[in-house]
Amino acid sequence: MQFLSQLKPGQHALISAIEAEESLFHRLSALGFRVGKPLSIMRRANFNGPLHVRLGTTDIILRNIDAARIQVNTL
Repeated sequence: MQFLSQLKPGQHALISAIEAEESLFHRLSALGFRVGKPLSIMRRANFNGPLHVRLGTTDIILRNIDAARIQVNTL
């Protein structure tokens, strides 16, 4: 088990679980983060900054603290 925040640019994964409070869970769901959905890490900002994540054809910038709530299985 890994968290989205641990992945490096260029890695691909499937979302296995989202462990967040209800408001964050709904926000992430609205952005397209759902269990079983594939994603890839495009890049990571310097100094442990936000992640640039691609879900299908959608690009999303995600804070590390939020990415640490998403469990993934690497492909």
